[in-house]
Amino acid sequence: MSQLFSPLSLGQVTLDNRIIIAPMCQYSANNGAASDWHTIHLGQLSLSGAGLLILEATAVNPEGRISYGDLGLWNNETQQALGKSLKAVRQYSPMPIGIQLAHAGRKASTGKPWEDIGAIAPDDVNGWQTLAPSAIAYDANSPVPKAMSQDDIDSLIKDFVSAAKRADELGLDLIELHGAHGYLLHQFLSPLSNKRDDNYGGSLENRMRLLLDVFKAVRAVFPSEKAVGVRISATDWVEGGWDLDQSIVLSKALDELGCDFIHVSTAGLSPEQQIPVKPNFQVPFATA
Repeated sequence: MSQLFSPLSLGQVTLDNRIIIAPMCQYSANNGAASDWHTIHLGQLSLSGAGLLILEATAVNPEGRISYGDLGLWNNETQQALGKSLKAVRQYSPMPIGIQLAHAGRKASTGKPWEDIGAIAPDDVNGWQTLAPSAIAYDANSPVPKAMSQDDIDSLIKDFVSAAKRADELGLDLIELHGAHGYLLHQFLSPLSNKRDDNYGGSLENRMRLLLDVFKAVRAVFPSEKAVGVRISATDWVEGGWDLDQSIVLSKALDELGCDFIHVSTAGLSPEQQIPVKPNFQVPFATA
């Protein structure tokens, strides 16, 4: 039998097979609340026979959404709406379900992809002030983000903790922290977007600090029998940016903290990225 169809354990969560449905943004929430679309979409995926379904990038606060249509888990309304969809899905599927908790940082406040409008200004009805490690815009067409203060960082960690508790109350089996694709936790990791001179910038140890602090805080409140992992971009594909060697150091630090899995991707931080066009180009990063 193919290894693909053999069981896999992520911490204490055992999957029937190794087919995992990765998070896919749907841009179909209403002020962060799951809609009927989510019930239909998740219901379909949950009947696929995969070993695990991970819900799309779910913002831990309103400002953390990539777009105004993103899913969120920051208050009773967003929790109840998602709970309604999950209740329907679970009537017909025993598949384990996880959630990707995220904050988009400077890549937040955008239109939905099919609207083709890109970044939305803070004073627009569908926009807001973005946050980042440093006041450096993603590109020439994006507003300059506000550099996060220590209070902002403290609030962010509390928001991740609150969302993790809500995820547990919803009966979700797993949390994946989104530290990839140029979103906030990745922005702190990369020297291209992080020019801070405090405890969260400069050295590799300092640039890793926020992601590790968020992981420790979430792991402390999410039940030990449930899994917590991290998605990373193993390289920015930009000279002088985040790279594989730094990713390995981060992975070892996460392992020491009890991280159950690492979901390896690459890129997303800079429009200057140069990604090679060839099959399976990300596999060596996961192997390393």
